[in-house]
Amino acid sequence: MNRPYIFCHMLTSLDGKIMGNYMSTPEGEIGSSVFYDLAFGKDRYYKHQGWLSGRVTTDDNFTFYKKPDLDEDAEIVPEGDYVADFDENIHYVSIDPSGVLGWDKNYIIYQDTRAHVIEVLTNKASNSYKDLLRKLGISYIIAGDTTLDYEVLLEKLKKLFNIELLMLGGGGVLNWSFIQEGLCDEVSVVMAASSDGSTKTPTLFMEKEGLSDDKPVHFKLEDVKIMEGDSLWLRYKIKK
Repeated sequence: MNRPYIFCHMLTSLDGKIMGNYMSTPEGEIGSSVFYDLAFGKDRYYKHQGWLSGRVTTDDNFTFYKKPDLDEDAEIVPEGDYVADFDENIHYVSIDPSGVLGWDKNYIIYQDTRAHVIEVLTNKASNSYKDLLRKLGISYIIAGDTTLDYEVLLEKLKKLFNIELLMLGGGGVLNWSFIQEGLCDEVSVVMAASSDGSTKTPTLFMEKEGLSDDKPVHFKLEDVKIMEGDSLWLRYKIKK
């Protein structure tokens, strides 16, 4: 296979929400710890080399909607991808087709995990943005002209960064797009024993016009475990 094995690993409420007030309840916090330990803990189940998220998820958690500090007069950077020097043994892969995220360093801290940032761009990204990434030591991949080319992205992650196992970590639109493209192999859901009933927060999978539709996808249950705090860990394979 010319791409990594991909598992979608997410924390949800009882009603399938991936964000919301339920996360601050005792049951939500325990579920969050279970989720983290399975993919990032000392004895983690998934020994992946990187995880991938969409632009909104990155802004919500790491760049906080800051504007990038661009030099519009920057010299023209070399064409193609850029692999920076890094010491981290895990990567955070950020989907950012137009190049708008306001990074100010080349790594993120997620609880006890420090990860090197890889930006995923298309040819819509400006020269000044790529110049900023190079100055910060942030690696980037060009995957598509004006829209994201998933297969090119995944081939480059495997070839350039030796990522054999990749975690797909939201949001719901990105998760569903990968599943509909047939590029997700496994779904892992930690379901917290909590809910807040919100109608405004995103769900585990969400279609978006132009990226995906509501064509049903079928799953095969591989395993289910009762975890701490009455949470459940569900593992599914995707039926092809």
